[in-house]
Amino acid sequence: MHESNPNMAQQVAQAASAFQQQSNGHVPESVTAVLSEDALVITLRGALTPAEEALARSPAGAAQLQEFHRQLFANFCPSLQQEIEKITGVTVREATAHVETTTGTMVQVFLLAHGVSAEIWNGTHVE
Repeated sequence: MHESNPNMAQQVAQAASAFQQQSNGHVPESVTAVLSEDALVITLRGALTPAEEALARSPAGAAQLQEFHRQLFANFCPSLQQEIEKITGVTVREATAHVETTTGTMVQVFLLAHGVSAEIWNGTHVE
């Protein structure tokens, strides 16, 4: 039986999922990582805990939740950035995150120092 190594996109998605679990104890329902030129976009669906979803039902709670996740991302982001740099081999220049409280989806954007070829990103590059 042949086992393949996960491609970069899968590795980044796994790292983001682990980051989410480590930072707030909740594993998202799904995680996707997409690279377009030098912009890495990670989408975490189902990123909010049931308690956070309940809090988000009021405007004040939603605002509080957005601020909480912004601070959480700022505090834990350096470790995720390091992991992304290790996986991609490219320095992360900037990072930001936004949580959509009505859907529970979080979007994280990382601007890289330069792009990664599609072949390398998708794991189709053969040396």
